[in-house]
Amino acid sequence: MVKRDPRRHPLKIGGLRKRYMLTTMLVMVLAVVVVVAAYSLSVMSSVYLNMQEGLHTKARTAAEFFANYITRTYAEYYDSAYMYIDNFDDVNRLELQFINTSGRIELSSHSMTAGSFPGTQDITDALTTGKISAWNGRSESTGEHLMSVSAPMKYSNGQIIGVMRYVTSLKVADRLIWTNVLVASAMGLALLLIVAIISMVFLRSVVEPMREITAAARQISGGSYGIQIGNHYRDEMGDMVKAINEMSLKISQSEKAQTEFISSVSHELRTPLTAITGWAETIIYDEDLDEDTKRGIGIIIQEARRLTKMVEELLEFTRMQDGRFTLNAQPCDIAAELEDTIFAYRELLRQDDMSVEYDPCDEELPLINGDPARLRQVFYNIFDNAAKYARDGKRITVSTRTDGENVFLCFRDYGPGIPEDELERVKLKFYKGSSKERGSGIGLAVCDEIIRYHGGDLTLSNAEGGGTMVTIRIPIEPTFE
Repeated sequence: MVKRDPRRHPLKIGGLRKRYMLTTMLVMVLAVVVVVAAYSLSVMSSVYLNMQEGLHTKARTAAEFFANYITRTYAEYYDSAYMYIDNFDDVNRLELQFINTSGRIELSSHSMTAGSFPGTQDITDALTTGKISAWNGRSESTGEHLMSVSAPMKYSNGQIIGVMRYVTSLKVADRLIWTNVLVASAMGLALLLIVAIISMVFLRSVVEPMREITAAARQISGGSYGIQIGNHYRDEMGDMVKAINEMSLKISQSEKAQTEFISSVSHELRTPLTAITGWAETIIYDEDLDEDTKRGIGIIIQEARRLTKMVEELLEFTRMQDGRFTLNAQPCDIAAELEDTIFAYRELLRQDDMSVEYDPCDEELPLINGDPARLRQVFYNIFDNAAKYARDGKRITVSTRTDGENVFLCFRDYGPGIPEDELERVKLKFYKGSSKERGSGIGLAVCDEIIRYHGGDLTLSNAEGGGTMVTIRIPIEPTFE
């Protein structure tokens, strides 16, 4: 059963979460910005328009009232304007101005502005077009945000004698607008927060199962066939988990059948191979045989031994697969075991015109708790591979070192090396890559398992300058699996 890692932060944003949040939240942010901006413009337009319409109505009504009483004399117009300002009731909210044709304020409900020239566009438009005009902007003298409406004042014959102008401060209106904008922005941010929380909760319900399924898939691809994922989902995720569980179970059954078949065939092959090798070794010493026959029997012995070695590797591998593999752990002088292997293999390599160079560690390697026979099996296999795949390099160098906690054994050949795209898979069982050499393809897989059982690791890399480097790391005090 695959267990969820409790150390993972459930709200960590990355991968699918990151992409989903970036796309969804980007759309939401843009939508909220557009809505808030549209709402703000709508509020601003509505507030300003209502104020402008109110001033427009007031100015039109007052201008029509004056038109009924203004005669042809400016003095009467001035007296009427003075009386109108004197009785003006909205003095706390509005400023009423009477402006002459030159743009100068003659009378004002706020006497401080009398005699000044506002110079705004509404005054100019009212004097030139004879129509009521509005203006919205900042005062040049005070910098205050103002709105004004100017209505032309006319004699009964239509001649313009001045302008009646209503002016109001937009300070309160602006405050109202900004209040609405801030409220709308706060609601937008709250909406974004709610959407983000809901999205994270939803993503957690998707991403966490995906992590669990991914971890299980990695374990299956790593050889842990048969593992099952807890299926407590009732949607498409549950269907996927069910399919993966079925796949894992079927792979496990297939792997078991394959292992049983390999074990059975290997056992069946070992007996006739032993007989072939034994009789061939007996016959080859018959003095009555000619040289060609002896050479043929020698080939039979060589090939029978090669097949026997392959069978032994297969049997060893099946023991590892079904859990029957064991180590006879004891205090082991790994340097001595390596040196004995080099001594025994050096003559065989010399027959292939290859040499072995040994560079021991300057300090004495400590004893490790290991299985000498299994370790020699690993060393022999590495030398076999070097002799098989790197014979053109003519030599193999071996070195040892320690860092106080681990012992390192390094084997380097000077052959063509391993293609980069095959390095990660070369230790997989039955994998032979692009090599044309004969073999079962499980020698390195067995070696890797043996070293792993010692608590260490076996790594392969391409050495600088050409060739393959095999590095074995074994803890001085390993924990056997």
